[in-house]
Amino acid sequence: MREILHIQGGQCGNQIGAKFWEVICDEHGIDPTGTYHGDSDLQLERINVYYNEASGGRYVPRAVLMDLEPGTMDSVRSGPYGQIFRPDNFVFGQTGAGNNWAKGHYTEGAELIDSVLDVVRKEAESCDCLQGFQVCHSLGGGTGSGMGTLLISKIREEYPDRMMLTFSVFPSPKVSDTVVEPYNATLSVHQLVENADECMVLDNEALYDICFRTLKLTTPTFGDLNHLISATMSGNKNSSYFVEWIPNNVKSSVCDIPPKGLKMSSTFIGNSTSIQEMFRRVSEQFTAMFRRKAFLHWYTGEGMDEMEFTEAESNMNDLVSEYQQYQDATADDEGEYDEDEEALGA
Repeated sequence: MREILHIQGGQCGNQIGAKFWEVICDEHGIDPTGTYHGDSDLQLERINVYYNEASGGRYVPRAVLMDLEPGTMDSVRSGPYGQIFRPDNFVFGQTGAGNNWAKGHYTEGAELIDSVLDVVRKEAESCDCLQGFQVCHSLGGGTGSGMGTLLISKIREEYPDRMMLTFSVFPSPKVSDTVVEPYNATLSVHQLVENADECMVLDNEALYDICFRTLKLTTPTFGDLNHLISATMSGNKNSSYFVEWIPNNVKSSVCDIPPKGLKMSSTFIGNSTSIQEMFRRVSEQFTAMFRRKAFLHWYTGEGMDEMEFTEAESNMNDLVSEYQQYQDATADDEGEYDEDEEALGA
């Protein structure tokens, strides 16, 4: 069986992750105690991808939960599916990262990272044939972005031939939590470009628009956004995780089990050049702050060098240019087609 190891980090990552497990448990017919109560053999068919079977027929998620403060862990534990996780797989510190990427990546996070890696190794060893890792985190805070990217780079060193997929929530000025989000996000993208195979970019602004325009919610909560994300994550697993090869054209697959509360639901995954707008937005905010060296002392105080910021900035600009290059190429192709058609018409 091709197992997937799920890792969730930071407040956002753990809240989305908790919602994700609610959706997955519901799809597989598993109750909050880990017992199967489903009504279709299909639900048990690929259950080992995300679950270990423990004694007494209980199903335990292959999940590692990490944070630099205990608060989020406590709320996950006391949530509807809190008792389903292995207690040893909760790894947390006491100090928090204070929305500082450097604390998550170099100081506080670096002290906790070995404990997290021990749990990851233990889970990886219990797999027959580990397919890869999926990491759920946000890029605006300190733990999910700083410690999350540190963990991804360590896993990449130790398991270089396994897939690394991230669900990364990008910050948005409409839903801003802290002023240094552009710094944290840009420093994280710098790492993700190097170490992740697939990066599912989740944009808070786009999620809010879906809640407002499509679902007609007047005041969407983070719970509403997390539910949208968890639906995307579980919809995504039905196709791309379960094919041996993924061709570069449009691939579709259908899952017979309807999602909870809906008759049907569809998930589309695409790599489009429009994503550059979001990178550009973050990059502009980063440059505006970095030019004035605003809040930089929070990072240099943790041992970071200004050079890292300059590198991360140019990396982000390269990413935007790469997407722009494909967009320009498409526009050129369209121009050529028009010329051909004119020639044929003549």
